[in-house]
Amino acid sequence: MDLRFGDSKPTDDERAAVDALLGPPESSWEGADRSDADLRWARGGRAARDRRDLLLPGLHAINDRVGWISEGALDYLCRRLTVPPAEAYGVATFYAMFSVRPRPATVLQVCTDLACAAAGADGLCAGAESRLGPGSGVTVERSPCLGLCERAPAALAVRAGDPVRTAVPAPATVESAVLAASAPDSAPEEPPVARAVPQAGREGLVLLKRVGVVDPSSLDDYRAQGGYTALRRAFALGPAGVIREVTDSGLVGRGGAAFPTGRKWQATASQPDHPHYLVCNADESEPGTFKDRVLMEGDPYALVEAMTIAAYATGAHRGYLYLRGEYPRALRRMRHAVEQARARGLLGDDVLGQGYAFDIEIRRGAGAYICGEETALFNSIEGYRGEPRSKPPFPVEKGLFGRPTVENNVETLVNVLPILTMGAPAYAAIGTERSTGPKLFCVSGSVARPGIYELPFGATLGEVLELAGVRPGLRAVLLGGAAGGFVRPDELDLPLTFEGAREAGTTLGSGVVMAFDDTVPLPRLLLRIAEFFRDESCGQCVPCRVGTVRQEEALHRIADRTGAAAADDIALLREVGRAMRDASICGLGQTAWNAVESAIDRLGAYE
Repeated sequence: MDLRFGDSKPTDDERAAVDALLGPPESSWEGADRSDADLRWARGGRAARDRRDLLLPGLHAINDRVGWISEGALDYLCRRLTVPPAEAYGVATFYAMFSVRPRPATVLQVCTDLACAAAGADGLCAGAESRLGPGSGVTVERSPCLGLCERAPAALAVRAGDPVRTAVPAPATVESAVLAASAPDSAPEEPPVARAVPQAGREGLVLLKRVGVVDPSSLDDYRAQGGYTALRRAFALGPAGVIREVTDSGLVGRGGAAFPTGRKWQATASQPDHPHYLVCNADESEPGTFKDRVLMEGDPYALVEAMTIAAYATGAHRGYLYLRGEYPRALRRMRHAVEQARARGLLGDDVLGQGYAFDIEIRRGAGAYICGEETALFNSIEGYRGEPRSKPPFPVEKGLFGRPTVENNVETLVNVLPILTMGAPAYAAIGTERSTGPKLFCVSGSVARPGIYELPFGATLGEVLELAGVRPGLRAVLLGGAAGGFVRPDELDLPLTFEGAREAGTTLGSGVVMAFDDTVPLPRLLLRIAEFFRDESCGQCVPCRVGTVRQEEALHRIADRTGAAAADDIALLREVGRAMRDASICGLGQTAWNAVESAIDRLGAYE
């Protein structure tokens, strides 16, 4: 281990931010203002390694307090954690929300991704940049998807300090974005989360039945609406009984991979190595996806209960909620829910008086799409760069901290509650034989009522768009987000099931349904998708690192060309796309060509 500390010193604010997280330093080695005699000892071995996972929270603490991470602050954090500064620098520079160069205390992130681009994000950026020039104390950053697609165009203002302050103007105008950046405390509050659920309050909803009905801050309100009934039934069934119910229900992962949840839980529970861990992936960063945000903002106790059930079934006593860094309201509500559950005996050493111990720790992401991949997420929690690991071993054998780990996203976990309350047969009767249960669809773009829609599997694409009020002149629909594929307006009878999407040569993914009318320039849209993947590639493997760059370069060349003029570059795109799909380590590189390929083959984008 090479611990090459420099001579830079932290400011008082930087030191206070780190000490608030880690407590005061105990020796001069850790930066305490004591005699040199204290340099004779330092944490080492297991004691040092067990603190490495606090690196990401430490970087957040500094960035939140000051707005950027100086050499002195990084050096001090590394001393406290006994982490090589070079490694910590590699972690700090991995995430988009951090900066290792001086910048103003206020950052205005303006989303320029697909839904926001179609809603005029370029003009919003240009207007904000002209109003917030040098000397304004604000830096304007063009951001990938902020998960606010139903309120496009969107922006997020973050002002560093103690405490950090945020404002979310969406849908944003130049005036509201400038106000949010200049005076976050004076900016209007976000609209109620029920605005994102056009079906809110209707009969027959399963996953969204409490959104807009219960007070998301009230545990008593949640319990009055059936909360914690599922956990009590879980304790009555026992771990094996819970897994059997989940298996019989046919529940599969809702993040896009569609792996059977019961099989994953059983594989983790049967591992002899302990401890076991549960990780909830709430780092949804797929452009067009915002369902997990809505669930956490509108029904946070449901996720706490579902995580407790999953942990009980798989033999885990500690869970991590990895929550996207761009979701300030979801973070506040989940923190409150965890604290209230802990105070009321629903988390802690004796959950519901059943002698079962379980607690949840919330970890914030920092702006890295790749951390949606489960092993990259594990590395991020452990304090390393969020790069995917090679498999095998699989997470159920060696996951977080090298121990058996079950990882599910928010929507998958929340589905466990109705499985236990209504029973596996009743749940399996919803949807189709091979795609059971309800599904959440994130509808945005050229529709009158964007938002989250809950329908049973088997509903058609046309039915979803009819609910959302598709506008005239529909040209294409993107299914599954940037990693998904386009379908034509004459394919709206496509059944929205995993098997139906596969048979149609596309993918359901995480449930993105993004409509585009004929006013949206398709070549520019494809170029934005390519830019997204080039920027979000972690760079670990050559096919993805090089392929995403070559894909973007080719699309730049043919952005305004068609026919024979584009033929050579389209042939190159196909060759690069095949290489990424066949040889990339993880799903990012394997799917980076999907949307472009479907636009060329199904939509004739360059004919």
